[in-house]
Amino acid sequence: MTDAGRQGHSSGSALIRLWQRIPVLIRAVVVGLFVSTIGALGWPLIAALIPAPWSILLMGGLLWLYWKYFKGSWWPRSTAESRRNRFRVVRMPMAVWKWSMMGALLFVVVVQSALVVTFRVIEYPADRFTEEYAFDALPQWLAWLAILMSSSVAGICEETGFRGYMQVPLEKRYGVGTVIAITSLMFLLVHLEQAWAAPLLPHLFAMGSLLGILAYASGSLIPSMIGHAVMDIFNFSFWWSDVAGRWEMRTILETGIDTHFILWSLAFVASSALFLWTVRKTMAACRRTVGKAAGSE
Repeated sequence: MTDAGRQGHSSGSALIRLWQRIPVLIRAVVVGLFVSTIGALGWPLIAALIPAPWSILLMGGLLWLYWKYFKGSWWPRSTAESRRNRFRVVRMPMAVWKWSMMGALLFVVVVQSALVVTFRVIEYPADRFTEEYAFDALPQWLAWLAILMSSSVAGICEETGFRGYMQVPLEKRYGVGTVIAITSLMFLLVHLEQAWAAPLLPHLFAMGSLLGILAYASGSLIPSMIGHAVMDIFNFSFWWSDVAGRWEMRTILETGIDTHFILWSLAFVASSALFLWTVRKTMAACRRTVGKAAGSE
């Protein structure tokens, strides 16, 4: 090895040692934010520079590369195992698939019913919710493709960053409740720049918590990715644009408590309870799988 090579190797080793001295909490937060951001920021940049549908096709390819790399493929091989662990690469048995996917769909119902109830209690700030998105300016078919891509990017990249690369290292050091609270708080803080965030701070923390619980219970990022993406399809198409319709309900301060408000309130309570039930079922299915594997050894 040349002197320059030895100096480079020595400098690299020193940087690694310095990085490893940083508390795991800070390292996990920094890495998780980085992984989430480099994926999520790519889509608006590409959409601003390249017209649809070409921007959608390009982002689809980049999202596939993002998925493969952070799942553990390609160089450097020295980090492949760490990337697989943080991506929660596991094969879920059918029972775990069933219960975790039910949990993912119930998560969507919890969030959407919470939004409906919220905007029956306080006035829906339509201008603030729609000012950042221009889906309405596109033809209907193209708007839906852009919404599907936006939702996929958010679901895959944010779950990889927050519930994967941030949450997994912390689960090994702290209690699960503490870890989910930390990642949910970071999830909330990252979204504060959004114009629509102010009235939904409790919702953002709760969303992050439910997604963190789902990822932990299933041992996989797939259910939380799907739940997150489906939630955002509703958000992008209805709450953040008028592609799927427009919110025109008045608050209960004007109408009084009516059937619509009661039914959606019941939907929120019931879906929240059922979500927690499916989480318990998911964890039980995981334990049975572990028990069978241990018994067969």
